[in-house]
Amino acid sequence: MDHVERQSSRSRIVADIVRRTGIDDVMIERLVRAFYFRARRDPMLGPIFESRVADWECHIERMCAFWSSVALMSGRYHGQPMAAHLPLPINTPHFHRWLGIFADTANAVCPPEAASHFLDRAQRIADSLAQGIAAGR
Repeated sequence: MDHVERQSSRSRIVADIVRRTGIDDVMIERLVRAFYFRARRDPMLGPIFESRVADWECHIERMCAFWSSVALMSGRYHGQPMAAHLPLPINTPHFHRWLGIFADTANAVCPPEAASHFLDRAQRIADSLAQGIAAGR
C-alpha cells in the first residue's frame, strides 16, 4: 500500500469514527477540561498533578492534541507518554483511579458512542503505561 492509499484509508477510518461518535475538537476539549477539573480535586491524583503541572493551559492544549491523535488519528501529539510518566510516584491503583474518573467524565460529557470510543482507548493507554512503569522499576 503506497502513501496515497494509506492516507485515503486513514481518511475513511476517521470519517467513520466521526460519523459514528460525533467526536471533534470541541468534544475533545470539553472532555479534557472536565476530566482535569475532576482529577485535580481527587485526593489520590490531585496532588500528583498539582506538583507536576505548572501551566495548566499548556497542559490542557497538549492533552487535547494527545486525545485528538488517539481518538481521531490526527497526528497532532508529539510526545513520549511513557517517559513523561516513569518518574511519577504512580502505580496500578493510580491508573485505576484515573480510569474511573475518566470513565465518569466521558460518560457525563460525551454521547454514548463517543464515550465508548474514548474509554476503549483510555483502557489500552492505562494498561500500557501501568505495565511499562512496573517493568521500568
